[in-house]
Amino acid sequence: MKIVFSNLCRTALAASAALVLLSQASRADESGVSLWLPGQFGSMAATPAVPGWSLGMVAYHTSVEASGNVAAARQIQIGQVPPTANVSLNANLKANGDLLFIAPTYTFATPVLGGQLAVGVTGLVGHLDTSIAGTLTAQVGPIVATRNGLLSDSLTGVGDLYPLVSLKWNQGVHNYMVYGFGDIPVGAYDSTRLSNIGIGHGGIDIGGGYTYFNPATGNEFSGVAGFTYNFKNTATDYQNGIDFHFDWGASHFLSKQLFVGLVGYAYQQITDDSGAAPFLGGFRSRVLGAGPQVGYLFPIGDKQGYLNLKGYKEFAAENRPEGWNVWLTFAISNAAPESTVTPMKHLITK
Repeated sequence: MKIVFSNLCRTALAASAALVLLSQASRADESGVSLWLPGQFGSMAATPAVPGWSLGMVAYHTSVEASGNVAAARQIQIGQVPPTANVSLNANLKANGDLLFIAPTYTFATPVLGGQLAVGVTGLVGHLDTSIAGTLTAQVGPIVATRNGLLSDSLTGVGDLYPLVSLKWNQGVHNYMVYGFGDIPVGAYDSTRLSNIGIGHGGIDIGGGYTYFNPATGNEFSGVAGFTYNFKNTATDYQNGIDFHFDWGASHFLSKQLFVGLVGYAYQQITDDSGAAPFLGGFRSRVLGAGPQVGYLFPIGDKQGYLNLKGYKEFAAENRPEGWNVWLTFAISNAAPESTVTPMKHLITK
């Protein structure tokens, strides 16, 4: 099956880059939990895809730890500590998660505002283990209480639903994108549990991205930035602040099918949370991450397949857990027409 180099990239990579992937175990804001999962966009994020249905699946593993205010905030959330208490905590929170994300997407052939419209939704299932071990001292007025020991919780279940809409444009080696997605809070969530797969509240995220891709040199760079607005969690009367996030990926194709590169992200909360315990203050969250990636593209009958393995090591975290995570992505989409060198160009320049 002969496929032109640029077709190969635009078909499978763009299908997988459109995934919306969210995980309870490694996020920030309320008790270390945010809607946006850093790393969900990467290489080829803004390149248009071949029209029709595509399916992306990601096996995701994360291992994170936190101490101090993050561990204290989690205990307040589950009702172990009064929110008006002064808390001193010498303890560590640990979380491990194994999740499977499934994201069907439909890409329209008819141009919208001169670009390519795609809509999709992501669901997930998985297992989480969370524990807090150490010593907690809480004071309310003249009353002081100290507790030593271990709190732990495990959960297997389904997560929220995350609809996604994107619009993409291509101009030679330059590609542009705007997107929006939301959180429909229908997943497994209980404010008194340490482990949750749902986040307990809705939210909206909007942003845009750019991809430079030159098939002649095999070089590519992508960056996607956005802002998240969170609705109030009515179970805890807590509202996360607005956050800014930036995901990036850079790659070089060693052949028409194989590429290697780097990925990274930056996450910074820019407004305070509301409803937090007074001693936590605004509880603004921050984290950076970076790591390697490798991808492979291949035909599956008359379809196009794509595999990608990437990993991130986190650092510079504040008010959120920090650790590492690994993503294994498989995507399948329609193959680009063999007779067309740049299959998206005729769709977006009319």
